[in-house]
Amino acid sequence: MWNLMNRAVLGREDGKQMGNEERMKEKWNKKHQERLAEMEEPLPNERLVRLSSYLNGEKALDLACGLGGNSLFLAERGYEVDAADISETAIHFLREHAQKRELEVHASAMDLADLENLPYKIGAYDLILIAYYLDRSLFPYVKGLLKDGGYFFMETYYDSPKEGKVSKQFLLKPNELLEEFREWTILFFEENEQEGRQIVFCRKPGLI
Repeated sequence: MWNLMNRAVLGREDGKQMGNEERMKEKWNKKHQERLAEMEEPLPNERLVRLSSYLNGEKALDLACGLGGNSLFLAERGYEVDAADISETAIHFLREHAQKRELEVHASAMDLADLENLPYKIGAYDLILIAYYLDRSLFPYVKGLLKDGGYFFMETYYDSPKEGKVSKQFLLKPNELLEEFREWTILFFEENEQEGRQIVFCRKPGLI
């Protein structure tokens, strides 16, 4: 009886998780369809572009890649890019544009919250980036995926006086990325209060 009850509870939890994932897919597919109707091609992150002198590695991972502006930019700089996003609309667009431009981008639709089933290899990447997506459980995972001496870039919203549009659970605390990566070499950090964003670019300890 206990086993049957446990299975029933697990079944409900699995169903709830699948329901949440489908709702998120639907939400982001719709958002990206709207964006595609308004734009010709996604642009890379301006802060990432300014850090181009550091971007000379071989393998990069773009998590929550969206329409792939950053992935395409990195592939043009010679990276082999793995990219992931929950939106099938975004992934289809990215694959199509990478193929047209003959760029090495491997884009996959997946739920980044499902950490146990993410396919990426420990110590495989020279660069990992996350833009405008916050799931703190990814931090230790990302740290393991980077090679020693590899680079991490992140930009997203933080809890500033000007930021009132985003739910608190999706906001970084002031200086949170500095604290999270305090044992790494911080090469660039910024909190822009007017735009409500926090950015870090840092290097994992070890040989480069």
